[in-house]
Amino acid sequence: MSGMKDGDMSTMSHTHMDQPTEPLNDQLAGMTPFPQPGPRTTRVMPPPSQTMARPSETREGEVPLHLGPEVVMVAMNTAPRLHDPGDGLDGNGRRVLTYADLRALYRGVDGRTPTREIILHLTGNMERFIWGFDGRKFSQAEPIHLKLGERVRFVLINDTMMEHPIHLHGLWSELENGSGEFAPYKHTLIVKPAERVTYLVSADTPGRWAFHCHLLYHMEWGMFRTVIVS
Repeated sequence: MSGMKDGDMSTMSHTHMDQPTEPLNDQLAGMTPFPQPGPRTTRVMPPPSQTMARPSETREGEVPLHLGPEVVMVAMNTAPRLHDPGDGLDGNGRRVLTYADLRALYRGVDGRTPTREIILHLTGNMERFIWGFDGRKFSQAEPIHLKLGERVRFVLINDTMMEHPIHLHGLWSELENGSGEFAPYKHTLIVKPAERVTYLVSADTPGRWAFHCHLLYHMEWGMFRTVIVS
């Protein structure tokens, strides 16, 4: 990977996601990792005084984008395209499953409101084969820091003409697709061109986690970040 030393990937944490279910206590933030959703888990909701709280206006990760070799375009109008099956799959006579159709079998464990948003632009230059987040490759970007137990919203904005499957290791990504408490849990989320995708993350597992595009040739050339939970 451009700017990444040999062996850095080996320092990233890996974990099993199939934790046994168990009843939850009132203090969800004190349990790490959180139990996985199941028939015997309880969804923890915030106190009534916090149910209308909004994420912090400090949107960490948002940076001004400047056109140049690393950023050849910035999408002026972005929106969720969860009902869109993708290029070549719409109107072909077949029903295609989309992200809008997904619904979890069990309610999510963490019902807390996110306290902040992390906004990241997916950027690149197809002709020069430069890829990154916010116009920066891995060697130019600082890690994203999450506090153990916090609830955050990630916002991905695709400013390129390609789809990018984004994978956050170690933590579940709860896609905000209108399913409410039954939001689907995902490892990897595909972001279409000019699309804005949002998902919730509970930082329940400490470690140094890989966060990258799963088109590995994009990852190798810069579309990679580190997420540190501590």
